[in-house]
Amino acid sequence: QVQLVESGGGLVQTGGSLRLSCVASGRTFSMYAMAWFRQAPGREREFVAAITWSGGRRYYAEFVQGRFTISRDNAKNTVYLQMNTLKPEDTAVYYCAADVTTLGVVRTTPGSYDYWGQGTQVTVSS
Repeated sequence: QVQLVESGGGLVQTGGSLRLSCVASGRTFSMYAMAWFRQAPGREREFVAAITWSGGRRYYAEFVQGRFTISRDNAKNTVYLQMNTLKPEDTAVYYCAADVTTLGVVRTTPGSYDYWGQGTQVTVSS
């Protein structure tokens, strides 16, 4: 089992920045990749970014447009999402997820991930 806890969400104005953190615990040695998803009211959960645990390869959704950066600190079992130039459409609950079953390919669909955090709210005011 892997437990994930997100933090760092909050209220920010358009153009502002936030850094989200996700701390993993439990059987973290089994993780292949960690990712960030987001879900706005009335919307489906969508992929934001992912990073492989060992190699640090990064993958981003098209809408990121260079504004977000995912990173990880293996020693701290923590993954981060630095979000800059935030827009109102970025408003959502952001979830951290871990993939322990896939090797060699980073997935971008929610069903591909095995463990999820509780989510942290990001609100961008217009």
